Amino acid sequence: MLILSLLVVAWLGFAPGGTVAQASSAPRLVTATWLAEHMNDADLVLLHVGGARDYAAHIPGARLVTLGDVAAMDTSDTGLNLQMLPAGELKTKLEGLGISNASRIVIYPGTNAVQSATRVMLTLDYAGIGGRASLLDGGLTGWVRDGRPTSDVSPAARQGSLKPLALQPLVVDSAFVREHLRTPGYAIVDARAKTLYDGVTTGGSAARPHKTGHIEAAVNVPFSEITNGESQFKTVDELRKVFDAAGVKPGDTVVAYCHIGQQATATIFGARLLGYSVRLYDGSFEEWSRLPNAPVTNPAVKIK
Repeated sequence: MLILSLLVVAWLGFAPGGTVAQASSAPRLVTATWLAEHMNDADLVLLHVGGARDYAAHIPGARLVTLGDVAAMDTSDTGLNLQMLPAGELKTKLEGLGISNASRIVIYPGTNAVQSATRVMLTLDYAGIGGRASLLDGGLTGWVRDGRPTSDVSPAARQGSLKPLALQPLVVDSAFVREHLRTPGYAIVDARAKTLYDGVTTGGSAARPHKTGHIEAAVNVPFSEITNGESQFKTVDELRKVFDAAGVKPGDTVVAYCHIGQQATATIFGARLLGYSVRLYDGSFEEWSRLPNAPVTNPAVKIK
């Protein structure tokens, strides 16, 4: 009966923790060698995540995508940066990048800001098509370091066609975080730098500073600890040590946040490489800092 139940779960596409599994077996990471061998595949959609400056020398055939292309940006006094789009709008944006139902998608960061590429990767997971997407390990930096060619020619525009998106339960709100602060089986994970977590420095801007410290009961897995600093992910054994040291237990659901929901996606990507069920608190500390009575711990404040 147990084996039958597991087979049914696998067939229905559900993963532990309530996350819906993707419908394909594309690896989370691919190498530059793999990409070079598949550059001419008819169904390949290659996305360079960055800006015009770094796109000036991109992997041949890559299309430029900015975070603003696939996210809502509200920079008003009461708005939140970098939020997931509604299903219909997100579908239109992804089709505009040439993505169709049968596309094989590879994403890479144009600089060593791997968190920009993992944000796009998580967006595809959220859209229900992440099972056909992979991240290029090492990004453009590794591609160039290997002596592979770049181009300054933008590929011809191509319109994709997608079925209506089936959004996945990967994004949570502040109420979910508050409810699960100390719930067994859940780890609230701060993906910001340790100095921010420890209250040594304060995030946000001069005009809109965040509170100092971190969400009460959160542990710290800085996004910078997920890679070697050059867009190449650490090994599974190395990542396991990072999460273990932070106190994330096997079987936990990782609920990650950062400043605005970008850096946290790199930590989430690392967690998924280890098999954790994951959630993104998209409002992140930008929203939490504004909420009345939202508990914040500042380790830098000494209790007398």
